[in-house]
Amino acid sequence: MIEARHLRVLRAVAATGSFSAAGRELGCTQPAVSQQMKALESSVGTPLLVRGGREMRLTQAGEALVRHAAGILAGLTAAEEEVAAIAGLRAGRVRLVSFPSGSSTLVPTALAALRAAHPGTRVSLEEAEPPRSVELLREGDCDIALAFRYEGAANAEEWEDLVVRPLLTDRLVGLVPQGHRLAGARSIGIGELAGESWIAGCPRCRGQLVRVCESAGFTPRIDFATDDYPAVVGLVGAGLGVAVLPELAIESVRPKGVRMITVEPVVHREIVALTLPDLAQVPTVAATLDQLAKAATR
Repeated sequence: MIEARHLRVLRAVAATGSFSAAGRELGCTQPAVSQQMKALESSVGTPLLVRGGREMRLTQAGEALVRHAAGILAGLTAAEEEVAAIAGLRAGRVRLVSFPSGSSTLVPTALAALRAAHPGTRVSLEEAEPPRSVELLREGDCDIALAFRYEGAANAEEWEDLVVRPLLTDRLVGLVPQGHRLAGARSIGIGELAGESWIAGCPRCRGQLVRVCESAGFTPRIDFATDDYPAVVGLVGAGLGVAVLPELAIESVRPKGVRMITVEPVVHREIVALTLPDLAQVPTVAATLDQLAKAATR
């Protein structure tokens, strides 16, 4: 019989490539990892790892088990949480992953309301941009992922296997220094910024910027790139370049020394909360999704 703890150890070994590294990740010793792997191989009746010198690789059976492990562990989590709710225990755990501008705007309001309504619920928060946040969800390392995708983006990840809770549509706006030649304009075409020095945000936003600019007939000269939105605003305010940022990101910063301008063509990104179908039935996860949706309407 396969045990969940053995599957977690197998995933750690597959991810790290060794028993000792897996032990450090799991907070246990190398012999303990080795013993649990032997127990798992005994349970399934076939080798899962090929050990050769310092190199360790999965057998075909090991690869198959790792592939199914995320869904199995997510299903077990869902079962444990739902059984606890049915038994009347007013407790639960939600592991949330969010991109930074979501963490500073939607998440605080949602979690404050969740705690007020369900004081026994424990919530952990980790930050990651999509697609990494979506990978963490599929790998069973979180329960809800706040993510976004740009409309019409060719590389937008497929979410058909996930429960998608739409939250809001976020618009990109232009940022220029207060003394910029276009600072007094209400709306401009992005082509009017063709010769400017650009400050770009996260890798996904950076890719979207390049696509939009190229569709307008130019390639932006990106002199600065940072995942830190306050840093983007600060660089623009210091007169070092121009940028386009989502409104949600600007909402979390106090823009100083900059002017916001509507940029044509208008580009939107869809903000969503994602979870696995099994987890969507867990009361604490469902309540968190509801609070995120309410926070998005305020």
